[in-house]
Amino acid sequence: KLPTMKMLLSLIVLLSAALLANTAPPTCYSRVLSLSKEITESFKELQTSKAVDSCVEMLPRLYLDIHNYCVLAKLREFVAYPRCERVLEVSELKEKARSLYTIMISYCRRDLVFLTDDCNALESPILPPIEPS
Repeated sequence: KLPTMKMLLSLIVLLSAALLANTAPPTCYSRVLSLSKEITESFKELQTSKAVDSCVEMLPRLYLDIHNYCVLAKLREFVAYPRCERVLEVSELKEKARSLYTIMISYCRRDLVFLTDDCNALESPILPPIEPS
């Protein structure tokens, strides 16, 4: 019984160490990256949702690449879009976009590196191929 207990205790210590290694504090870059992915996914869900208003179809496209300098203009355009104020999901998405913009131009301004300024890439993104499951 004692060797099993030692092995179980060793396993718990090992798993605890692995969990602690993965809980590094978020950096500006990681926060911007995760928020941009969250916004892009929320926008996709909003477009496919049946419960939303028809104005959603008229919203500016919202594909975000934080390595593209044009993303700042894309965020401004989306937040300033005058329609859909009464759709709660759109208001929430605009608030997230506003937060991302503020983080990028204020808090993370020196930490971000823009690799391109290709605005067309944000209009017609090249998506990775879908893996067969």
